[in-house]
Amino acid sequence: MTREELKAAAIAMLDRAYVPYSHFPVGAALECADGTVFTGCNVENAVYPAGICAERNAIFHAVAEGRTDFVRIAIAGRSEDYCFPCGICRQVMKEFAPELEVICLNKDGQELALPLKELLPHGFDSTFLPKE
Repeated sequence: MTREELKAAAIAMLDRAYVPYSHFPVGAALECADGTVFTGCNVENAVYPAGICAERNAIFHAVAEGRTDFVRIAIAGRSEDYCFPCGICRQVMKEFAPELEVICLNKDGQELALPLKELLPHGFDSTFLPKE
């Protein structure tokens, strides 16, 4: 999949977002090493913690299908600024793909691409957990 196709897949998910509370749709397209793409959108709930971000929606869908070989993710929003992933999403990305390329898009489709390590420089991972 080309970079432009990945970005278009993320943008297409904006219309599927369920955002009756924030009115802030987000779409994501996650690419695996073999080119397979998993998409996601944010889904809100009146009980706010029960919702899910677009990025985690795409990642969890991929994991449920047995995939964890992620190389890049495009995240689209409809704001003036780039649509950056929240802290929880950054942490989930680190769990599966510490070298992930994160492509953040604004409402005009302009991009800012960053390595996850720059977005989450001191993230928590399994090296902090006690060894058995």
